[in-house]
Amino acid sequence: MDSRASRTAESRLVDDPAAWAPIHKIAGTLDKALPGIFAADYAEHFEAARHRLRTATGSLAEERDG
Repeated sequence: MDSRASRTAESRLVDDPAAWAPIHKIAGTLDKALPGIFAADYAEHFEAARHRLRTATGSLAEERDG
């Protein structure tokens, strides 16, 4: 069997595994994170994250201006 026949379409484009490492890492992160946006309590988590960001950014602005 020709080894090229078993390759994925992506590996035919780029043979360097190092080029694919970041893509696989991002894909793994998305696999873990995406289900969260469909959770029933996502809006609460999202609002809490927004609050933390506003608090952190406000603190940074105060430090910069003060």
